[in-house]
Amino acid sequence: MTELKPDLGRYGVWTFGVPKPEQAVEIEKLGYGAVWIGGSPAGNLEYVEPILERTENLVVATGIINVWTAPADEVADAYHRVEDAYPGRFLLGIGIGHPEHTEEYRKPYDVLVEYLDALDAKKVPTSRRVIAALGPKVLKLSAQRSAGAHPYLTTPQHTGEARNLLGPTVFIAPEHKVVLARDAEASREIGRQTVDFYLNLSNYLNNWKRLGFTEDDVAKPGSDRLIDALVAHGTPDAIAARLNEHLDAGADHVAIQVLGGWDVLIPTLTELAGPLGLKG
Repeated sequence: MTELKPDLGRYGVWTFGVPKPEQAVEIEKLGYGAVWIGGSPAGNLEYVEPILERTENLVVATGIINVWTAPADEVADAYHRVEDAYPGRFLLGIGIGHPEHTEEYRKPYDVLVEYLDALDAKKVPTSRRVIAALGPKVLKLSAQRSAGAHPYLTTPQHTGEARNLLGPTVFIAPEHKVVLARDAEASREIGRQTVDFYLNLSNYLNNWKRLGFTEDDVAKPGSDRLIDALVAHGTPDAIAARLNEHLDAGADHVAIQVLGGWDVLIPTLTELAGPLGLKG
């Protein structure tokens, strides 16, 4: 690709749902470059402007708009509205979501390609969109039809394999979960509560098996080996070291999801900012 990669800094914050604008202000002050709004947010993007209005340079990204449920035309119109008001501060993340949860089944890959065609028709630039990608086929599509990939619930090993597959010019921004707690068993329990949902979904199960996890690892409730790979826990230094493995493996940006509820979001990010080398 010839376009410059999106610049979101080395680390951002992935939230399940929309953070309050004042939380976004604190996130920016700590030195994180982006907020990724997860949980299949609405295609109208009306939650984006209040955050951008209160912050100066923070990028807002979607992680991800679900192509099964958010009409492409609505998303494209909303993208242009946000981009016109806040140039270069919004990144559109889209993905196939979970086809198990849709009533009308079509091949997910075909649905994704059709959606990208619709975004092209509405002149949403490839340089300002990324695709949720796990397997090789969609990873390659992300390189061909967008700025790159936003893999979810993966490991630094997956990041390295994605970088090797896609080459140096494609943007890769994995998500990684964290629990700031020294009690390993308590941390794993928090991690399992989140990972449990994904142990039912074929795309995640298949990806973990490609990474070398066994049937026993991915059987509910998930082995300690699997949970430890997906959820960084321990001291701030230990968590930072784990997150840095993604950068060492070739990630351009890592989206950190803090588990444990909204109340621990800013305190955890504050503790991590120093070990991660951020200005906070």
